[in-house]
Amino acid sequence: MEQLVSQLGIDWKLLLSQAVNFALLLIVLRIFVYKPVLKLLHDRRAKIEGGLAKAEEAEKRLHEVDLIGKGKIKDAEHEAMGILKRTESDAKTLEEKLLAEAKRKEDEAVGATAVRLRTQEEESRRAMEKEAAALVKQALVRTVELAPDAIDDALIAKAVREAGAK
Repeated sequence: MEQLVSQLGIDWKLLLSQAVNFALLLIVLRIFVYKPVLKLLHDRRAKIEGGLAKAEEAEKRLHEVDLIGKGKIKDAEHEAMGILKRTESDAKTLEEKLLAEAKRKEDEAVGATAVRLRTQEEESRRAMEKEAAALVKQALVRTVELAPDAIDDALIAKAVREAGAK
């Protein structure tokens, strides 16, 4: 085996010193590089896991808030529908009151108009009676003034024309 090692050109002393150097380098790197890098990786992993946990919690809260928001929206819709129904019923009541008031005013106006018409009708009838009485009086006066022989159809026609002209 020694022959094989010497043919390969391996020097035991040099190999041993390189092994010691490698072990020292490995110990130094492990202490000064590997442990800090591992700590850094561990801290980063913990930070990422914490962020994921917070994101999950935030998502749960967001979902809860969304459910609460939907509930509030439904409540607001129900309240709005109630307000609309109340407003509609109030409007119908107001409409009925206004229609009743308008009907009452219309009845009052019709009644007042009927009274005025009756009054005017009565006044017209009285005026007509006065005018008829005056016409009859004039006819009687003319008839009395004339002799009964002189009254003929021509005079009656003239009297009628005069009465019609007035």
